Amino acid sequence: MHSSRPALLTDHYELTMVSAALRDGTADRHCVFEVFTRRLPTGRRYGVVAGTARLVDLLADFRFDEADVAFLRDSGVVDEPTAEWLSRYRFSGDIDGYAEGELYFPGSPILTVSGTFAECVLLETLTLSVLNHDSAIAAAAARMVTAARGRTLIEMGARRANEEAAVAAARASYLAGFGYTSNLAAGQRYRIPTAGTAAHAFTLLHDDEPTAFASQVAAQGKSTTLLVDTYDIAQGIRNAIAVAGPDLRAVRIDSGDLAVLAQHSRELLDSLGATETKIIVSGDLDEYAIAALAAEPVDMYGAGTAVVTGSGAPTAGLVYKLVEVDGRSVVKRSEHKATVGGRKVAVRRHKPSGTATEEVVSHGAPEPQPGDRALQRRYVTNGEPEPLPSLTESREHLRQCLISIPWEGLKLSAGDPTIPVTVVSADQPEG
Repeated sequence: MHSSRPALLTDHYELTMVSAALRDGTADRHCVFEVFTRRLPTGRRYGVVAGTARLVDLLADFRFDEADVAFLRDSGVVDEPTAEWLSRYRFSGDIDGYAEGELYFPGSPILTVSGTFAECVLLETLTLSVLNHDSAIAAAAARMVTAARGRTLIEMGARRANEEAAVAAARASYLAGFGYTSNLAAGQRYRIPTAGTAAHAFTLLHDDEPTAFASQVAAQGKSTTLLVDTYDIAQGIRNAIAVAGPDLRAVRIDSGDLAVLAQHSRELLDSLGATETKIIVSGDLDEYAIAALAAEPVDMYGAGTAVVTGSGAPTAGLVYKLVEVDGRSVVKRSEHKATVGGRKVAVRRHKPSGTATEEVVSHGAPEPQPGDRALQRRYVTNGEPEPLPSLTESREHLRQCLISIPWEGLKLSAGDPTIPVTVVSADQPEG
């Protein structure tokens, strides 16, 4: 367990329901909850499942200790029977869901939680807190990876996020295809490669720029990256090469018209014999700014604020809804918020070429067709976690998923979800 204890990441209304259900005898009814979204963020063509492994990890410590129970009792949030029940709480149900790195669309049942009503309803806030955040970051990061067209991306957003959210964002960005993070906690926790350089403060600390560069090279070697835009960029590049020599690994530009500056910097580096020195650009980059630099001599991008805030969509809009009670389908009929009842399974259909064409969500196993791929897997059985893919494996899974969708799905322009989701019941023929 790597973060703060999650037990009181529980909403007041969840405990209101648990208390009432314990009192009226419905707490032990077997229930199925599903996580899905009704719509993608405006203009987005796919979502990315991320955070499920983190959720499973947090579930292991989802307990109410004496201090938690005392707070809830003394605050009047729960009565004595509920307090006693919470002191013994352990999730003993099952969790199934889409793999991390899987794409999802409106109506995709990306997570299914089953067990007693009381034990499952307590997981709503924890589940949505993790999946809404991580999936939002992963989707934004995946769009940036597409825009980068094979060039490396560094996640640099820790100073623009809550301390734990920053670590989760670094993980989700790496899952989406970023090459590095500057967040050392994420590097330690998830074995993500780390990278970074000095800030402008280090240059300003010294009497002049060459002295600052010489100090950094003496400490880090020529494989370091020198930040050259504290004063004049052209002179900064000349100073960097004069100090480190033409085999300096990289220079970074963090401000100005990056397209023009990248061109001029490349020309200057080449004229100084530093033909292999890379150019890294940063400074409020999102997927659109990265795409706009596609034709410029940029070797690497540093993304911060945009990636850790989901590039304008900081939540994935996922919801956690009850769909089955004691084997009976239940539905919510609220206007614009209706649900489809019953436990569901999902497959994605593909052409012989491997291109995805449709997602079929069914109340029973759909009639199998060539090219079908089952989307759900088991995460937790009887409260015990199942072996999970590594972060590297999940990263590769997402890469393959993005290859499989129609090419228009990778456009940054606004468009409808790339893959249609068809919901069919066991007694309803497809089509």
